[in-house]
Amino acid sequence: MLSNSINWLKPATQISTIALAIAVGTFSVTASAQSGEAIRDQYPELADLFNAFDVTQASAFEKIAEINSDSSTQQARNELAMELEMASRPGQGHAMSHSGMDMDMNMGTEGPYHELEVAARVELLETMRESHSDETAEQAFNESGAIDRHTAEVLKRGRNFEANLFAIYIDDSISDKKAAVADAIEEYLTDERHSVTTFPKDSSYLLAHDQATGFTSAFPLLSGFLWTQQWLQLASLEAVILEGLDSQFANGYTIALERFWNKVGSSGGMTMFPAPNELPMAPAIAPNLYSQSQEAAVILDNLNVLETLILDILSYPNTENREELMATAVSEFTDKSEETALNSDYLLFALRSGIYNQGGPAVGELMQSERNRSREAMNMVHSIIMSQ
Repeated sequence: MLSNSINWLKPATQISTIALAIAVGTFSVTASAQSGEAIRDQYPELADLFNAFDVTQASAFEKIAEINSDSSTQQARNELAMELEMASRPGQGHAMSHSGMDMDMNMGTEGPYHELEVAARVELLETMRESHSDETAEQAFNESGAIDRHTAEVLKRGRNFEANLFAIYIDDSISDKKAAVADAIEEYLTDERHSVTTFPKDSSYLLAHDQATGFTSAFPLLSGFLWTQQWLQLASLEAVILEGLDSQFANGYTIALERFWNKVGSSGGMTMFPAPNELPMAPAIAPNLYSQSQEAAVILDNLNVLETLILDILSYPNTENREELMATAVSEFTDKSEETALNSDYLLFALRSGIYNQGGPAVGELMQSERNRSREAMNMVHSIIMSQ
């Protein structure tokens, strides 16, 4: 009898779960739509770009997958695989950093698939310059054939959260921004399966996983291009936060926009204003967001690191189990069971490469790098010191 009762209750439980998921999803879509309308009313150019970023990012996943499966790139893939394997051996990466080889990978030099990469960048830039509806942007990740549905939902929910943050900071009727951000975080986390953790993740997930540096090594032009988009998302958020704190920073977003287009440069990637050669992170590019809500900053950084991990996996040559690797990465970042990095380690990782290498400040001036080593090089030095 007890067994029969339990079996009888299962459908009801499943229906309740489905109903809850639908309710959460509907609430999220409604909040996202309202945020999108608010951004478009006040910052139409940014609203167009935010939509275009989603479409461009989803298309970039497919372009990278196509190049990596093209028979004409087989020899280049084999050679790159050997180089990356050598670089991953103990001591080899440290030697490369001292010779400057690791920096060359990230400074816009020709990648192993240069002609195909340039053609992909030209097409992606055209996509980014086009106008895309809210509906098209909302479905962009779901329609990408390079990632699965679960990964797409995690990335889409993350972008919606970012839009909600921006809408909060441009809404003059919200006097208590911190409380509103806290509410937005609480709502974001209601979808346990499709939200990333508010705990910082250990830097090894980006620097030392098996496909680490696959993206920047294989596609230096595309990495700079996509990281420039991530820079503007953080920089524009920092600009509107600053404007709310001090009137002298009014219209700071126009400075961020101008710098963005300067970094984008020509179709082939030529520019006098270099694109980021390190992943932009909130404490460096949006320090006021980090000051007001560390949890919100960590969510954005976890999402950006996860996107880079996915790009590493898609870019790494001759990888057989990409779907499994991406699923593992997504599972790691949506796991909220424990904190995996100290806040001090998170800040060190976010700042160690310097603001300049991450694209520079949103509004202030910084004409040259304030650091002389990349994150990767600094991590290698630290590892050697600890082993000694």
